[in-house]
Amino acid sequence: MSQDADGIDLETSIGYLLKEAASALRASMEAVLRPLGMTITHYSCLELLAQRPGLSNSELARGTFVTRQSMNVLLQALERDGSVTRASEPSVGKALPTELTASGRRSLAQASAAVREVEQRMLQGLTEDQRADARRVLRAMVGSLRGGTAPSAAEPGQPS
Repeated sequence: MSQDADGIDLETSIGYLLKEAASALRASMEAVLRPLGMTITHYSCLELLAQRPGLSNSELARGTFVTRQSMNVLLQALERDGSVTRASEPSVGKALPTELTASGRRSLAQASAAVREVEQRMLQGLTEDQRADARRVLRAMVGSLRGGTAPSAAEPGQPS
């Protein structure tokens, strides 16, 4: 119950529950990534590059929710440790495309397995229908907040 009539009832606030879930997820991911020498941003960067090779610093920063400056520092470290390569000259414009190396792919494989276990633990009490509903609802919330049209009720590849 909130302290006054104008406050938010934290027991029923969707925003507060989402923040609490995000915080618990982040802590769990940090706990499994730390022994691998990774942060969540490090892992997210490698995952994005595996799925979309050649992304620029700016694209990676947007995809991992950090500043371009922070991503540049991370990419320099990843390049030094042999996880990624970047072209010395941009092919078009000013962006330097980034690619995973074999070493980066091996690191990502370990991290992905650890993160997958965290997600499975988070979802263990939900049925497949509940998981699909959660994905739909979360996509709709994001769409609403970004001012775009909320996605259809169907999962991608699923009938409406």
